[in-house]
Amino acid sequence: MSTLVDAASIARLSLHDPTHFSVQYSQTLHRLELLQHWKIPTGSKVLELGCGQGDCTTALAHAVGEQGRVVAIDPAELDYGAPYTLGQAQGHISQGPLGRRITWVQQSPLHYLSSLPSPSSTSSLPISDGKAFDATVLAHCLWYFSSPSLILSTFRALKQHSERLLLAEWSLVATDPSAQPHVLAALAQAALECRKPKSVANVRTVQGPKRLTELAVAAGWQLESETRVQGGEGLADGQWEVSACLSSSFEREVEEQVSDERERALVLALRDACEASLEGVQGARKGVRGMDVWVASFV
Repeated sequence: MSTLVDAASIARLSLHDPTHFSVQYSQTLHRLELLQHWKIPTGSKVLELGCGQGDCTTALAHAVGEQGRVVAIDPAELDYGAPYTLGQAQGHISQGPLGRRITWVQQSPLHYLSSLPSPSSTSSLPISDGKAFDATVLAHCLWYFSSPSLILSTFRALKQHSERLLLAEWSLVATDPSAQPHVLAALAQAALECRKPKSVANVRTVQGPKRLTELAVAAGWQLESETRVQGGEGLADGQWEVSACLSSSFEREVEEQVSDERERALVLALRDACEASLEGVQGARKGVRGMDVWVASFV
């Protein structure tokens, strides 16, 4: 079965608006493309951190097959998310044909990992060195972490329980010029959010591939492979982030949250650069594409 056919059938298993099926289809197709680089074998036991509404979870459950398992973790409350909450989306997937392969956990990654037995006491597991998972996936969730130090602590904890670390995150590179507004919107939002005591935004801690690799290596991982891929034209993430950056509420938050006038000028300059970059995009905001995605595998 082709990837295109797989994407359509898998996307229909997620809770979505049938009149806007293309949105869910594009998200699912992108996750399947990530899996082509990660090469997760059938029968694997996979841990997914930051599963959200399950866009990547369904693709993983499909990939591991009937004998595989996916443990999907997200710390957010089950009533978080729009247009469908995490609870609604996860519950809907659980009722579908892939539901038996998935275990949902509402808990912070570090709390979950600390609850696992140490590898030395799990020698009866079918994995050669006693680790609980064949692979751990973090797909488009690393910018939700509150700090680089939390990412490092999570990577270190994962080294004790997972054979592989598989990452996918926006790369801060725009091969297509129409993706440049997405890069600038992400940086503008991060510049604002890092000045808040606590952030609940989509972009909280921006880390590019170089810094994420440094964190993984510091945690004991070795880079096995990496590449950059362009997101499909249907991915609307760039448009969503640009709209958030150029909203009136963004400017209002800058005025409320950033007291230093030079820092405020910097955040607003990034916002203005995002707006100016739309002049070179055919279709303006509707023509914005997502920036390139970094895809990496560590062992």
